[in-house]
Amino acid sequence: MDISVVIPLYNEEESIPELFSWIERVMKEHGFSYEVIFVSDGSTDRSWEIITELKSRSEHVHGIKFRRNYGKSPALYCGFAKAQGDVVITMDADLQDSPDEIPELYRMVKEEKYDLVSGYKQKRYDPLSKTLPTKLFNATARRVSGIHNLHDFNCGLKAYRRDVVKNIEVYGEMHRYMPYLAKNAGFTKIGEKVVHHQARKYGSSKFMGWNRFVNGYLDLLTLWFLSTFGKKPMHVFGFLGTLMFIVGFMAAFLIGAGKLWCLYKGIPQRLVTDSPYFYISLTMMLLGTQLFLTGFLGDLISRSSQTRNDYQIEETI
Repeated sequence: MDISVVIPLYNEEESIPELFSWIERVMKEHGFSYEVIFVSDGSTDRSWEIITELKSRSEHVHGIKFRRNYGKSPALYCGFAKAQGDVVITMDADLQDSPDEIPELYRMVKEEKYDLVSGYKQKRYDPLSKTLPTKLFNATARRVSGIHNLHDFNCGLKAYRRDVVKNIEVYGEMHRYMPYLAKNAGFTKIGEKVVHHQARKYGSSKFMGWNRFVNGYLDLLTLWFLSTFGKKPMHVFGFLGTLMFIVGFMAAFLIGAGKLWCLYKGIPQRLVTDSPYFYISLTMMLLGTQLFLTGFLGDLISRSSQTRNDYQIEETI
């Protein structure tokens, strides 16, 4: 099979028939063998009924229905597990992503040998409350991930080699960082294509507000830490703990030495415990010890984890 199109959706009953007709027309024009996997993420409208009707009319339609709303990442994870196409295309169900982009995305993966091609909505029709956080988020994501050629990490329109989606785990809200997840799994040929962005035709966006901005940065911090220190937590916690303990110990030593020198010279001096620096030094030593123990416990957990030796093997002979 040439292409699997994975479409996560939540309450998009108006747009589903039009979207599938559009995809169907594009696939027929280019002679692709394909499947369209709709993942209803706990929709409360008629989305699932419409998907069922489309399935009864076309063998290319497949559907997954969640009992409740889990989020976009779980929807993609389940869609990827079912996908059989050589190239997997993801897009949103709100008709803001154009299926006319599919043939060129497919060509870039198959002919130019990209592992992942991410869409770039250079001209957007979203409100300022969505575009401003997106710009700030993308600038930070480029810096942290090291993938400097991408302008839009969170674009729903992406194309993947099948090996990519079968070897990365999308969870929580990590769908924003699919290129970063792919890079961490060893798929480093990541490209970008400017794609057409259309104004929303039906309803309103389900992903608005500054909470996306805050959660996005928290997820990015989590992903950076896991990719850098996930299998060696002692390297970061142990280092910070040791450094803090040494600084605290040296400060306490200097305070004590100063007190002894004053006693030796007969110079009146207040009690060591009257100095705020003494308590700051003790606090640093305690925090350093706790950080060191945190790293030690994290290392023990990592060593007993079932995924401690989970390495991506591309081929065996």
